Amino acid sequence: MKKKLRTDQLNSSKTFSFEDNLVLPMIYGESDKFLKTIEKNLDIEAITRGNIIKLNGAEENINLAQKILENLYNLALKNNEIDEGEIFGLVNMAKNSLSSKVDLDVEQIESLCFKAGRKLIKPRTKKQADYFNLIKKYQMVFCCGPAGTGKTYLAVAFAVWMLKTGQIEKIILTRPAVEAGERLGFLPGDLKEKIDPYLRPIYDALNDMLSFSEVLKKIDAGFIEIAPLAFMRGRTLSNAFIILDESQNTTAVQMKMFLTRLGENSKMIINGDLSQVDLPSGTKSGLRESINILNDVKEIGFIRFNEKDVVRNPLVSKIVSKYEGFEKSEGVGKEYISKYKKNDRG
Repeated sequence: MKKKLRTDQLNSSKTFSFEDNLVLPMIYGESDKFLKTIEKNLDIEAITRGNIIKLNGAEENINLAQKILENLYNLALKNNEIDEGEIFGLVNMAKNSLSSKVDLDVEQIESLCFKAGRKLIKPRTKKQADYFNLIKKYQMVFCCGPAGTGKTYLAVAFAVWMLKTGQIEKIILTRPAVEAGERLGFLPGDLKEKIDPYLRPIYDALNDMLSFSEVLKKIDAGFIEIAPLAFMRGRTLSNAFIILDESQNTTAVQMKMFLTRLGENSKMIINGDLSQVDLPSGTKSGLRESINILNDVKEIGFIRFNEKDVVRNPLVSKIVSKYEGFEKSEGVGKEYISKYKKNDRG
């Protein structure tokens, strides 16, 4: 395929080839969709002839494009699934490395891969790689950021991996059902049927890594517990991987209750997005308060994702960026953001 570049962009070129051209359709994507994404985002031109590819553009851009393509080639040789998210992740890391003047370390990213059930999990942004390392290092990690950055998905994946490898005995997944409030009683069905809609994202993540029947078996056997936050009161959670999702919707009292449930040989991940608080007006977010209180505790990991870490549709990243710009201009969450920048530990 060929992309028309401005004259000032055609200052370098590089030609290289792939040994096995049978896997090239996996790398380039249907109708060269993946290759077009790389071209567009790195401002390069790609010309393909069989197993030979020529890249035109700025030298640093074509070097990054070559690294991306070679990484995709190695994935294809291993029969690993390549999807649009994989492409966006590699492109985002490449663009971030350009702006930060840091080399794109594909090998480091590959070293963090692990198998969660039937799914190969790997970081798709530098911040996701930092998130992986924080979970490995700390018993407790606060992760905050916009939708589409993989906060919940990666935490669930890590939990599945630790359960499968025998490092923990149980996965506990919880979130507040705050959106329903007192209206919960008016929903049809028993308690499980009332709260399931609020836990659906957690079920979706589990079902992506384990078969539906395996998820049900592990829930029935008690290896996986999915429950609303209120069910955590009075418990000590040991030998477990505990994830609190949508934690921006906890109150200060609920958050303190949850954090003090941590027992021996357990990990606790607290995920949330402070731009999407559904608490009644005037109610403090437990997530915001806990970050302000605990930010100098060295045994706790903190990380904040931003729009550059969104691995969903690129439009989501643009929407998040626009909202973050608006909120910054309005001073929304100013205290929280400054503390996170000061204490982000990765």
